[in-house]
Formats: sequence, C-alpha cells, structure tokens
Amino acid sequence: FPTFTQKSHSKRSVSSLIKHFKLHMPVSFTLSSYRMFQVMRFAVQEINNSSLILPNVSLGYEIFDHCSDKFNFQAILNMISRNGSIQVLRCVNEYLSKVIAVAGPFRSMESMTVAPMFAMNLIPMVNYGSSSSVLSDKWKYPSFLRTTASNKDLIHLIILIIQHFNWNWVAFVSSGDENSQNGLQLFKSKLKDTKICLAYAKELNEMSDHYEILQQLEGLSIEVIIVFAGQSSAVAFIKSAIKHNIHSKVWIAGDSWSLNKNLPRLSGIKAIGTIIGITETVMPLPGFKDFVYLSQTQRNNRPSTCEQTPSRQTCNQACDLCSDVSPQEIIGENPSYSFATYSAIYAMAHALHNLLLCDIKGCSDNVTVYPFMLLRELKRSNFTILNRHIEFDSNGDPTSTSYAIVFWNQSGQAEKVGSYETDPTLDVPFSINNTQIHCSSTGDDIMHAWYDPYSCIDCRKTEWSKPGSTFCTQRSVEYILFTDPIAITLMFSTGVLLALTLAIVILFALNYDKPVVKSAGGPMCFLLLGCVSASSISVFFFFGKPTVTNCVLRYFLFLLFYTVCLGCFAVRSFQIVCIFKMATKFPKIHSWWVKHNGQWWLIAIVFVLQLLLLTTVFTASPPTPVSDMTSYRDQIILKCAMRRTVIMFLLLTIVLASLCFIFSYMGKDLPKNYNESKAITLYLLFLILTWITFCTASILYHGKYLQLFNAMSVLSSSYSILFCYFLPKCYIIIFQPQKNTQQHFQGIIQRYTQNISSK
Repeated sequence: FPTFTQKSHSKRSVSSLIKHFKLHMPVSFTLSSYRMFQVMRFAVQEINNSSLILPNVSLGYEIFDHCSDKFNFQAILNMISRNGSIQVLRCVNEYLSKVIAVAGPFRSMESMTVAPMFAMNLIPMVNYGSSSSVLSDKWKYPSFLRTTASNKDLIHLIILIIQHFNWNWVAFVSSGDENSQNGLQLFKSKLKDTKICLAYAKELNEMSDHYEILQQLEGLSIEVIIVFAGQSSAVAFIKSAIKHNIHSKVWIAGDSWSLNKNLPRLSGIKAIGTIIGITETVMPLPGFKDFVYLSQTQRNNRPSTCEQTPSRQTCNQACDLCSDVSPQEIIGENPSYSFATYSAIYAMAHALHNLLLCDIKGCSDNVTVYPFMLLRELKRSNFTILNRHIEFDSNGDPTSTSYAIVFWNQSGQAEKVGSYETDPTLDVPFSINNTQIHCSSTGDDIMHAWYDPYSCIDCRKTEWSKPGSTFCTQRSVEYILFTDPIAITLMFSTGVLLALTLAIVILFALNYDKPVVKSAGGPMCFLLLGCVSASSISVFFFFGKPTVTNCVLRYFLFLLFYTVCLGCFAVRSFQIVCIFKMATKFPKIHSWWVKHNGQWWLIAIVFVLQLLLLTTVFTASPPTPVSDMTSYRDQIILKCAMRRTVIMFLLLTIVLASLCFIFSYMGKDLPKNYNESKAITLYLLFLILTWITFCTASILYHGKYLQLFNAMSVLSSSYSILFCYFLPKCYIIIFQPQKNTQQHFQGIIQRYTQNISSK
C-alpha cells in the first residue's frame, strides 16, 4: 500500500492515495481534458506546499485515462484491490484498498459504470463533470459526490431563460450520451407547469443527417433551439448550421460548449443567429498560469521514456500527444470545469485534514484512514475556497452553485449577461440584462427580433395536430360506405342467405307432409325461416352515414325477430323432450299441450313481450348517431350508440338461450337418428362463440370497422341456424329419402319408448 510522501520535518508516514481519471495516455487527445488534468496537478501541488491543510503530509496520486468502459476494468479492479487481490464481503472497517478516494471520471455514463464497484468498499468518488441527475440516487451510488451541479439545476436555468423571453416554441437537440438523455427527460418533465411547447426533439449521433434535421427545424418554424449535447456533437451540429446557411435562430448552448473557444472564430457563426450559453461561473485560479508555464519547462527537460525516468516516479504522467501543446493553448482552453476539478481535490484534502486531526504543528500519525471514514468526512464538508462555499447535500450534490449566462457577442467573446444562483437564501437568484443581447443579423432587441412568439393553442374538437406541427388539420370523418369492399361482401352474403332461406322454404313446402319436415317443427319451420330472413335484413342498415332511422332499424329488426327465433328453438327443444318423455311419464300434461297448441302461445308471448320492451325503450331512449372523438386523435368515428337500457331486452334473449340449453341437455339420451337436441346445441355453441368474439373485438378496437364486426356477427348468427338446423334436414330430403318415411320414424320412436318402459 503506497504511502504519502513525507515532508522533510515529518517524523512518520501516512498511508493513502488519491486517484484521478480521464487523463493518462489518451487515445485521442482532448485539450479540455488535458486542462482539467493540469488543474488537478496544480491543486495537489498547492495543498502539498501549504502548511495549513496537511502539514508534514504530501498527497500522492496516480493518473488514469478512462477512455473505454469495456477495457478499463482491469485498472479499476487494481485500484480497489489490496496486495493484488480483492476481498469481498468484508466489513468496511477491516478492508483497506489500494486507493482511498477517486476524483472523476468526467462523463456521466463512465461514472455510472464504475461507481458501483467503488461503492462496494465505500471508496468516495468526488466528481467534477458528471451532471446526470441519476447519480443523485444514494441507494445506487452511495459513495458518489460531485462539485459540479446536477442537470436538474441546468435544465431549470434553461427554462427560466425561455420563460424570461416568452419563447413558447422550442426544439431540444441532444446526443446519445447519458448526460444529454437525462437532460431531455428532465426538460420534458419540467414543461408540465409551463406554457412552453417542445415542438421538436432529436438525438445526434455519428449517423445523423444534420441537413435533414435543420430542414425539419425550418419546416416547423422553430426559432429557439436548445443544443444540450456533448461538445463534439454540438460543435459538428453548429458547423453544419453554418454550412447550410441557417439564419437568425436563437441557440441555447449547454455547459459543454457554451465557452468553446474555436466556434466563435468560425466564419459565418454570426449569421446563424444569437447564441446564449449557460455555464458555471468561471473562477480564476491564482497561480495557475505560472504553474502551466513552469510545467511546460519541466516537461521539456523530462526524459522521453519511462525507462529513463528515475524510479519511474513520473512515468504515469507521460503523454506523447501532449508535446505539441503550448501553455497558451492550455490557459486559453474552455475553463468550464476548472473550479469543479480544483474544489474536488480540496474537498478530499479538507476531509483528510479533519480525519488526521491536523493543526499548525502537523497531523496525527496514529490514525489509519479507511475509505468509509473519508467518505463520512467528505459528506460533512463545509469550507470556503476562493470565496466560494463548498458543501454537499444529502444527495452528494453541491448545496449552492453559481451560473453565468453568456452571450456570444460581435467580437466573438462569451460576454456575461446574466447569472443564476442555486442558493435559496438569495433574494434575486436569477437575472438577465436584456440590453446586452442583440440579434446578430439586425442588431434589434432579442425579445422582438425575428418573430412573434408562438403560443400553444388547443385545436378545435374537429381538428388535430401532428407532434411538432404549427397548424391544425381537419380530422377525417369515418364510417362504412356502401361501396366499401367488405360492406359489398357482407351485403352479397346477406342476399345469398335470403336466397338460401327461400330455397329451404320451397323445399319444405313441397315436402310438408313428410316426416322430416314435421319432425323439424312443421309450420314452425316457416315462422323460423321467416324470422331468420327478417333479422338478417338488419345487416343493410349498418352501412352508410348513421342516422336515427338506420340506427333504430339495425337493432330493432335483429333483436325482435332473432328473439322469436330463440323462442322457437326453446319451444322446439321443449317439444322434443315432451314427445319422448312427457308422453310416457306425464300423458295428461302432454295431452293438454297438444290440445291447446301450447307452443304457439309461448311464441306469441315471447314476440309480444319483446315488441313491447323494444318499443318502450326505443321510444324513450333510441339508439342515436354519435361522433366518437376520443378513440383516435386524427379521426371522428360516426357510429350508433346504444344506451345502457339495452340490458332490458337482452335479458329475455339470454333467458330463452338458457332454456334452449336446459331442454337440449334433457334430450341428450334421445335416439341417435332422431336427435334434434344435438343440432340445437351445436347452433347455440356457434351463436355464443360469435358474440363472444364480437364483444372481445369491441373492447380492443374502436374504429369504424367495428360496425362491420357487428354486421358479421348478425349474419353469422343467421347462417348458424341454417347450417346447424335446416341444411342437415335438407340433405336427408334430397339425398336420403329412405329416412324420410313414416315407417322409419315410427320404428325409432317405438324402440325408444320400449327402452324407456323397460328401465
């Protein structure tokens, strides 16, 4: 376990190490990251040279470039190891890892990747660049703290700027990284209580067609564009805007590129419009400039290879790609995260100061510092540096952050035009000087420069609007036309059914005295076929624009005449049981039923009762045409609405269907060759399956074709009577005449009666 370097007057050594990410041996050199690295080194040197914070103790550090989530786990595992091994399920006060604290990494996704591993031993991570609000969750990231602000505050500031200028029609352009996506989610969630419309949102990636995106923005008349993306994605997008001659927009820059030094120098940058940026207030670091120049001199005198470096003590700072970087470039680079980096190192030092019981005389040499102890002290941080107060809240976020609102002026400088303080004790936390902001193309006041602000308005009930559209479109009115192919098919099928019914009537009339017709019900067959035809006519009223007349007729005809059909089957089922069972066991009841034509009385009662119910209900509350405006945002569905009172006349239908089942079940042991009950049972099964299917469809689907499903169910109900009950009898009449004789039927009945009598 490495030790801190002792100062010359120290009488003991203290073991510890602070780790720093994103800075060693970069695969592709990033100047902004290299500046943060130099700020970290500067802070460590200041602390080690100070006699107030850690007297007689020097901070040691190792630098590591977190360039890949996939290939860096070996180094990360090495950090949390001890003597080359990692012990799990050990108490935090028994296990001392190789490092006791980590500064970084910079990006949110990188932090989310490695934070759980450091959290196992409560190794504190003090971050300076990861701003995703997800990292505030202490259940997932218990050892994560940061000196940079959360996206929650950044997005709130963007909304304050938009509201200040009364902009209501905006676009949000992000990139695919976690930080940008988190910003977009927060922005959407905070719009609920505002009058701001998010007209367009787009994620930038390597395959993005910038020209297409810019054309979409133009097509939607969007004048305010928030670019909350990573620096490389944002820079490429702005360059495309210049290339494609985009003019007179307002660009709100996220903190990743608001202080970019190269973009303001590009030719054509002024033509694209006004750029307003947000950034943490830049804090000058006294002595940093001299440190950078001195480091450059030392670097030029340093051996070129690690093998030539004495004791390899600075080998981990070797950077072959850094040799061409001048001190002026480092000093002039984007300083956005400099103070956050600086204060992160000082937060660790102050925590160690408290743990080691340091004073002017020195620090205690009897304290073993475990990571969890340092984490506890970091959470208690409460100190001031460069006139800025450093303290963390319960989520590990800074309790106060100072933001600057900058405007890219005509000279290409990021001029401060406003400020925002997250400190709740301040009277005026947010302010902007409007007079300092001017349109790049006309010089007018930004609040009146290019357009009247768009306001989000509700479309009329008969209109709808696409996401991001600036106008309302008339909703299409939908209903089934008579010329619809499916409607034509159903009407043709109804015609076939009517023709088939007529053919059966003629066939039965020609064979009226034959046993098959008599056994099927005799004259009742003609009533049944007539009601099937009348009920199927209702199919024609399901098409065309709904009116009160066709709404009434489509339901009235079917419910009246099909109920009579069910009544006939209920009576027929009862008659079958009566012939074979009541005639032998209850001869007097059977005689009364035959003498007084009981079957016709019951059918008449069913008809009159259903007619009265339908007339009463339809008179008081008839089915009426309605416009369904809620099921589909771009359509108005015209349909007929049935009132809840429909249950009154459905009740009779359900009772009759139940009686059919009961009597059919009672006749299950009738002669095999004379079993009308099985035919009726099969018909009822088809009927129930048909209407269960329709009910399911009506729950899942609410479009115009639901009327077709209804018409198909009516037609299917009628066809089931023909196929299950009448066609088998037609087959016997035409193809098996030997079974259509009096002797055949009498023989069946006599054998069944003898079997019943013998039991």
